[in-house]
Amino acid sequence: MRRYVRGVIAVALMAAAGVLLTPGTAQAATTTGWARWGALSGSSNNFETTMQLPGLGFPEAAVATDSRSPVQIPSGASTFLGGTTDSVPTPVGAKYGSSRGQPYLNLRPEADTAATPSTTTYTFDTATPSSGWAFVLGDVDADAVQISAKDASGAPVGAATIDDWFRGVFNYAGASDLPTWSAGDSTLTGNAGAADTNGASAWFEPTVSLSTLTFVFTRRAGFPVYQTWFADLARSITGTVSDVSTAGGTCPVADTTVELVGPSGQTLATVHPDASGNYSFGQVATQAGYTVRMQPPTQCAVVGPEEQTVDTTSADASADFQVRQILPQAVSGRVTSVDGSPVPGATVTLTPPSGPARTITTDENGDYLIDNNASGSGYTVSVTPPAGYTVSGPASHTFDIATDPITGQDFTLAQLPAVSGTVTGGGGPLDGVTVTLTPAGGGAPVSTVTHDGGSYEFADVQAGDYQISVTPPSGYHSAAPRDVTVSSADVDGQDFALDRPGALGGQVTDTGKAAVAGATVTVDGPGGTHTLTTDADGNYFLDDLAPGSYTITLTVPSGYRAATTTRTVTITAAGEIRGGQDFRVSKIVASTSPSSTPTSSAGTSPNGGGSEPIANTGAGIKVPLASGLALLVLGALALLAARPGSHRRR
Repeated sequence: MRRYVRGVIAVALMAAAGVLLTPGTAQAATTTGWARWGALSGSSNNFETTMQLPGLGFPEAAVATDSRSPVQIPSGASTFLGGTTDSVPTPVGAKYGSSRGQPYLNLRPEADTAATPSTTTYTFDTATPSSGWAFVLGDVDADAVQISAKDASGAPVGAATIDDWFRGVFNYAGASDLPTWSAGDSTLTGNAGAADTNGASAWFEPTVSLSTLTFVFTRRAGFPVYQTWFADLARSITGTVSDVSTAGGTCPVADTTVELVGPSGQTLATVHPDASGNYSFGQVATQAGYTVRMQPPTQCAVVGPEEQTVDTTSADASADFQVRQILPQAVSGRVTSVDGSPVPGATVTLTPPSGPARTITTDENGDYLIDNNASGSGYTVSVTPPAGYTVSGPASHTFDIATDPITGQDFTLAQLPAVSGTVTGGGGPLDGVTVTLTPAGGGAPVSTVTHDGGSYEFADVQAGDYQISVTPPSGYHSAAPRDVTVSSADVDGQDFALDRPGALGGQVTDTGKAAVAGATVTVDGPGGTHTLTTDADGNYFLDDLAPGSYTITLTVPSGYRAATTTRTVTITAAGEIRGGQDFRVSKIVASTSPSSTPTSSAGTSPNGGGSEPIANTGAGIKVPLASGLALLVLGALALLAARPGSHRRR
């Protein structure tokens, strides 16, 4: 119901713009139109409205803003973007026509400070066309507006792409003030002095399909307000339904129904041709991917395709169809899946009692009709399922044709089941991993790769026994293949968890940071004990380790001692490489005892080194000995002087 109402609204908007949807009336190659806005609701810092461009098929946008009050939708009677006939023409008006009398949106910052910008987001019902429409940011002088967007997939649009949208700056009031565009941060900024002027504007034409469009409005000075306009181009989709009946039959083409379906699958409009078979959908948004479908009256059959895809990106489009009267006697039916869904593209073969068989394929509704059959007994109709289906129930029907049409010759097909699962490793999903499905009884294997989330799927698998295997990526262990049996139902949950082995390592050095080669390091943990020997650089390394806790023990080399000889590390399913498990050792130096006796008269050390003198072995008695000898001599002289009779002789 919502889509129907939108279609009616779009038609009404085009009619208001002078675009009529009268069947059979040729339309102008290109028209333009300005947006219509829904009623404002909400209050300050929480306003909502809608924006709808008039081109049929352009999606409506829900508008949400945290602008402060007042938010307004002026009529455009006094402020507008001039076209070529206005006194102040603008470049956007030259392409999309004058916006005189066309409403626009007035917005403000969240609050009147530079730190409180407002954010306004347009969220489109479906993806927009990738061209043929524009938006204008007006009265940007004492403020700045930054543009951001998300594409049809919801991914952010890059600054370089937004810069491609920029078409230039202008002043709709005819003044000299112009804003400045910054491609690097997608920001339109007013004049350098942040002066509150009038009419400074810029216009943009998106070049990709969008799901959202956002404007962040920042105050630089004063009490600013900015304006937003939207406009689009539109082209026509027309066609003719022709009656090609033979043998004097006729088909009332005016009773034919023609439907326009948008690129996102929504029905946009339904019309009937005039008596001459001409029809028109009027003016539609410029984009690819429209589908035009034709449904003939019950007494008529379609000759050729029942639907066509058209593109209005660069020109008007047309889709012509042919119908004819059904000739007696007709055989008809429908082909559906077991859940009742139509199966288009199934081949139906009618074999008469005599003469060649005739084939036809089912249409988008799963229907088929083979007419102009003579009366007779023993007709057979059979079905050949399209790829991905198998017959569920009877594959053929046999009947006689007399004077009435043969109806209700239906068939049911079962969609072939799918085999699916996920591949994980290292504690998370693995994308891009090759998974192979091999028939157990021989036959060509089929491979696929995992997608986002590590998921994989084999669609349309015939019944039978299979083996599923995974080719592990580099750094992972393989998982054991698994056997599955496929019957009529999907086989899901075929998951694989790949081991990602971890590793550990380190270095043994002495206190001078010199490598200690040949040291023994023992690693105990899941899988047993591993004995390693440090290389010439003192390094050791052990990989291919399962998740778990590991104890690393250093056997201290002879002549060394170490403060730490044991380390413990944990490796998880993520398969970490636990490097840096280092050990530091120091040399043992022998000490000398104070009571050691020299072993050499030459003064060498008691250890026999021969390079160090014995400490003070005689130096302490040389001076006292000399002094004693001197005193002895002096004493002897004194005694001689004191002998009797010595004075008499002199």
